Amino acid sequence: MDIAIKIFLILHFIGLAGIIGSWLAVMKEPRVVAGMLHGAILQVVTGVALVGLREAQDVVEVNHMKIGIKLLVALAVLVVAFIGLKKEKQNPGSTATLAHVAGGLGVLNVIIAVAWT
Repeated sequence: MDIAIKIFLILHFIGLAGIIGSWLAVMKEPRVVAGMLHGAILQVVTGVALVGLREAQDVVEVNHMKIGIKLLVALAVLVVAFIGLKKEKQNPGSTATLAHVAGGLGVLNVIIAVAWT
């Protein structure tokens, strides 16, 4: 079980890097890119898997309030990235605000994860 948790945690961090890294990579000419959407999908899927694996362990008690808020923020990033990518395909260069929202929400999720005990 510990190996599975570590694997999902690593994938969760890779998803986070996809969101924030993509945002930083296009900062000079902000737009929503596929890496943001792929990172958001990976974050949601691995986050849900991590909670399920932690719940299966009797050792760790999960903070459901924190997880619920993180899930809402992650879903918001997913929706913003999805809408932004569709909009970007129709009108290139028009998604700067959505890119900043997705990146900012990704950073917010890190803050919630680290600062909220």
